[in-house]
Amino acid sequence: MAMKIRLARGGSKKRPFYRIVAADSRMPRDGRFIEKLGTYNPLLPKDSEERVKMDMERVQYWLGQGATPTDRVSRMLEAAGVLDKKERNNPNKAKPGKKAQERAEEKAAKAAEANEAPAEAPAEEAAAEE
Repeated sequence: MAMKIRLARGGSKKRPFYRIVAADSRMPRDGRFIEKLGTYNPLLPKDSEERVKMDMERVQYWLGQGATPTDRVSRMLEAAGVLDKKERNNPNKAKPGKKAQERAEEKAAKAAEANEAPAEAPAEEAAAEE
């Protein structure tokens, strides 16, 4: 059985509240789970101790049994010092979209034209004075 440590959403509309659970990966997100390991309340400030609560002994147990945490839960476990920090790299996220690239190209073209025009103007003025 493929086990996951993941978030199960609760709370009302626009007021999210999550349970950190150990569940079979084939079960639905808010569906059947094996054990509740903690809670996560994203509405609380980031420095609040009540924001993320986990039973570390049980988390360690499930990690030992081969459960894989989801990305968000693994970040919480890294912050708690249970897991080693992973190197994450998403180079496509930093790239601007098509429209922004087009605007940058237009801006570069205008800047190139502006740099060429003043360089030619003093040469023409010098020729006119002679």
